[in-house]
Amino acid sequence: MKTSRIAASLVLAFAGATAFAAPADVSYRTVKVDGINIFYREAGPKDAPTVLLLHGFPTSSQMFRNLIPQLADRYHVIAPDYPGFGQSDMPAPDKFAYSFDNLAAVVDKFTAAVGASTYALYVQDYGAPIGFRLATAHPERVSAIVVQNGNAYNEGIDNEFWAPFKAYWAEKSETNGAKLKPFFEIGATKWQYTHGVRDAGKISPDA
Repeated sequence: MKTSRIAASLVLAFAGATAFAAPADVSYRTVKVDGINIFYREAGPKDAPTVLLLHGFPTSSQMFRNLIPQLADRYHVIAPDYPGFGQSDMPAPDKFAYSFDNLAAVVDKFTAAVGASTYALYVQDYGAPIGFRLATAHPERVSAIVVQNGNAYNEGIDNEFWAPFKAYWAEKSETNGAKLKPFFEIGATKWQYTHGVRDAGKISPDA
């Protein structure tokens, strides 16, 4: 019952997070994990149940700027930036494996570093394969899971969009890598924020 209440309250909070959120006492911190500076946002009483917010691509913990104030009066909220995202360090690819296994390992060590022994997971996009790995490795730590646009099955990437990515995963050649570059250019990033929006002029440029 407690888990159901946590999950339900998180869903309701996010539903209202697109509206103006009252300012919360949010702290912006950094902690070292395996020598990497991991930036995170923290709010709410530390003795309250913890909610771990795991962001997607191509964003960071900044995507939760309106959700955090909705939760901080009831929960201890922590939202990290993965390596290579937001304000966290961006190690060179030859020194850091940018895989979901490794990102999950870093986030796992991050939770230990900030003292989050139990938490509710809120996962979005990239946050899902990271958060699901945490839940699988440590089910006793997870009090609830809320999923927003997160994939858990191969069928979720079984379409033409993913064909060039799968080709690169199978063979990390320069030719296959070149086909992915357009997905990481500023136009493609902006598209993820503006596509389908009635008035793009009202989108915060901070995004």
